[in-house]
Amino acid sequence: MEELVREEVALPSAPGEDEHPALALANSAVALPGGHTADLLGTPAQAEQWLTRRDLAPEGTGLAEVCTTQLRSLREQVRSLLASRVAGQPALPAAIAAINDAMTRVPTAPLLLWDQKTGPYRATPHPTTAIVEHALAVIAADAADLLTSPDAARLTACASPPCNRFLLKHGRRQWCSTRCGDRARAARAYARRTATE
Repeated sequence: MEELVREEVALPSAPGEDEHPALALANSAVALPGGHTADLLGTPAQAEQWLTRRDLAPEGTGLAEVCTTQLRSLREQVRSLLASRVAGQPALPAAIAAINDAMTRVPTAPLLLWDQKTGPYRATPHPTTAIVEHALAVIAADAADLLTSPDAARLTACASPPCNRFLLKHGRRQWCSTRCGDRARAARAYARRTATE
């Protein structure tokens, strides 16, 4: 049974995360050794911090749980698309629909509203919702760009179980971090030692 770890996990960015917020979003739920899982979007405060660090929301946005749930939902759809691409399998239609919906939901301008006393005006109906929808649109557009760009050929999953992070390969590197690479090499060395005993 997986145990959820809610505090921030001190992992370096996987290769490609700094250039692709969609990759960073997909990697915001991390499988750790010992059956633990860290969710970097576990609370509204953590989700806001995650968005702020990536310049997708200003500090003090005041994210609500409903906004955090939307972000986690998009994460699952992006993970599904990346996993399909890595496995060479067709993507789930629901994942494609979620990405397209996030990209097209954001109004390109403040909406026209009408106040009974003052008349017409333009405004964003709910500023926090607009911030979140904009962040979701940016991430969804990046996911679409990543999956259709030459970088898609370099997309892979970390080769060190139980890690579930994605990365863009550089050379022969198969791991998202030095920690995962060290763990994989140690497991291979242990397997060789026990096979010769």
